[in-house]
Amino acid sequence: MHTDRIFDNTEIAFSLKSDSELERAYYLFKMISIEPLVRIGTKATNLAIKAKLPVDGLIRSTVFDHFCGGVSEEDCLPVIDKMYEKGVSSVLDYSVEGKEVENEFDAALDITLKIIDFSKSIDAMPIAVFKPTGFGRFYLYEKLGKGDAFTAAEQAEWDKVVSRFDVVCKKAKENNIAVLIDAEESWMQDAADALVTAMMKKYNTEKPVVFNTLQMYRHDRLAFLKQQHAEAKKEGYYLGYKLVRGAYMEKENERAKEKGYVSPICVSKEATDVNFNNAVKYMLDNIKEMSLFAGTHNEESSYLIMDIMQEKGLEPNDDRIWFGQLYGMSDHISFNLAEKGYNVAKYIPFGPVKDVMPYLIRRAEENTSVAGQTGRELMLLSKERKRRKKR
Repeated sequence: MHTDRIFDNTEIAFSLKSDSELERAYYLFKMISIEPLVRIGTKATNLAIKAKLPVDGLIRSTVFDHFCGGVSEEDCLPVIDKMYEKGVSSVLDYSVEGKEVENEFDAALDITLKIIDFSKSIDAMPIAVFKPTGFGRFYLYEKLGKGDAFTAAEQAEWDKVVSRFDVVCKKAKENNIAVLIDAEESWMQDAADALVTAMMKKYNTEKPVVFNTLQMYRHDRLAFLKQQHAEAKKEGYYLGYKLVRGAYMEKENERAKEKGYVSPICVSKEATDVNFNNAVKYMLDNIKEMSLFAGTHNEESSYLIMDIMQEKGLEPNDDRIWFGQLYGMSDHISFNLAEKGYNVAKYIPFGPVKDVMPYLIRRAEENTSVAGQTGRELMLLSKERKRRKKR
């Protein structure tokens, strides 16, 4: 076990927060810790947005500014610069979800390309990201994954999806930017996986540029990783993977029950943790052929990665290994890792306030349901408040 428990240092964790920002964060997490309040707040916010009430200002000054960088990429620049002074990089994430029409997909493509251009001139942004359903309809991925034949119109639509992926991956490679492609629900993921693998074959010829995402709450993902590794070795390209635990657990379990198939989700939190850690070990054992982006808010998994890196004599700033957390959460992990010289990136969601609301609501609900997450944030924030009062 890692002897140096660096994540308890709140002075480093919250060094970028002014006293008033620290207070705001403390009261925000206090509110999030009350489940009925989150439920009521969520309903009220949704209604207010539907009714076009002027709630943008209120949302901006509370949850939005805590969990998001701004409404546009330029708007995020002060946050990006400030964090980079402490050694933390940024991944700008256009967090507008659930669009269904071509012009929306083209808009998401344009924004992703703009972010890559943006990244080119800013050292603090070595990584871009997009969601498969940002570039094409969920239905298409689902249909393809089931092996059902497309109509001619659907095939033309799918060809556009493939083209959007290709344009982004090509540009990322030309600009020496890594591109992380998120994972979504299991019943659309097979088609997304096949597409991302095709992009890896094409663009990961010298090093990993294109990264897929493995949600380790799925019990089949370690086997998938090993199978992908065998294929990459045979074909001679590199793998990039972002490892996360996963964000659609309730939805996955409910659908499996409803449709009468075995849930793809691990039976317990402990099984998920073991699965995640085993994938980490496998990737670090094969680090010559793959790169790891560990998207985790889990302290023990983070310590495990540090320990293995130390055992293998890998430098903290080895560019094949990155840690990632969400903006507004787990600063005690991000900033303490960066302070020790590890590669760390914060995911910074941005977009118009009303469009980013589904993302923010998911964050609030996730913080309420993930046992210990909010409690840990609150405990660290109050520890820092006490420390500052003693100064």
